[in-house]
Amino acid sequence: MERLGGSQELMPVKGRSQILAGSQKKKKKKSQLLLLCLYFSAAINLSVAFLPHKSFIRRFLQWTELLDPTNVFISVESIENSRHLLCTNEDASNPASEDQRIQEAWKRSLATVHADSSNLIPKLFRPAAFLPFMAPTVFLSMMPPKGIKSVILPQVFLYTYMTMFNSINGNRSYTCKPLERSLLMAEAIAASTFLGVVPHFIQIKYGLTNPWIKRLLPVVFLVQASGMNVYMSRNIESIKGIAVMDKEGNVLGHSTIAGTKAVRETAVSRTVLFGTSALIPEIFTYFFKRTQFFLKNPGSLWILKLSCTFLTMGLMVPVSFSVFPQIGQIQCRSHEEKIQPSTEETEIFYHRGV
Repeated sequence: MERLGGSQELMPVKGRSQILAGSQKKKKKKSQLLLLCLYFSAAINLSVAFLPHKSFIRRFLQWTELLDPTNVFISVESIENSRHLLCTNEDASNPASEDQRIQEAWKRSLATVHADSSNLIPKLFRPAAFLPFMAPTVFLSMMPPKGIKSVILPQVFLYTYMTMFNSINGNRSYTCKPLERSLLMAEAIAASTFLGVVPHFIQIKYGLTNPWIKRLLPVVFLVQASGMNVYMSRNIESIKGIAVMDKEGNVLGHSTIAGTKAVRETAVSRTVLFGTSALIPEIFTYFFKRTQFFLKNPGSLWILKLSCTFLTMGLMVPVSFSVFPQIGQIQCRSHEEKIQPSTEETEIFYHRGV
């Protein structure tokens, strides 16, 4: 992944040496802290970044903007120009700024740049790409089994993309060797895929006849597999710990308690997302099959089910991303003893990831 806002030799595209030369380290720290703050609060100013927290509605509305599919195609040059504007313009940290250029620059940065590492998120794994990739895959994974290939391939694609998305958009404040991360992702893909194909093999082997069992069994396994996938693909956050900060953005250390909480919250949001997105289309098709329209147009079932899946996920993706704030907080006394002496504040904060 390309890195934005880092040292001169790591900055992408043209003119890198002329952009932030001289005060690179200070601007890097400022841009990272500002990026984190906008995730958590309407105010960019660091002194008011964490209090009060954004409400669910405000987080939801922000995510509807960041999930705009056009954000997938934002160029590296455009992103770098936006970051440069945020690092050099004094109004960028003003909560009351109404400058459209600054607002658009923040939108581009939040939609394309990782808040922890300042790395450029690959286009296929930006939050805006999640719905276009996952909706048709969830639809195919819930289709009645017709053979081994029709069962396995959709599940493999579903959990491969899900694992990579979870890993890339998770917390990146810890150090991890590429081989270690690759093995962790491979294990998550294999385990999730196995769990995902189980209900379909049960249907093939035992020929389930109860319509509700046939429809609900894959949904139940999808919910379990999606939650397990988050735990497995981001388990290293619980083992090594993630960075925790005071309200000024100063890193106090790495906490396994914060890492465990971040992974747990993300897993809950994913189970809500995939459970609802799979269940509602199944209920819809159950009742639709009993209408006169279906009897006259049986081929319309799959078109309507696909449309229902897109509509449901289109609503549930911003909902699930907004259930928990991107910046979580934990009472300082609940953290490890090595972190408690680092601050006198009662609450400390961490980046949950997407």
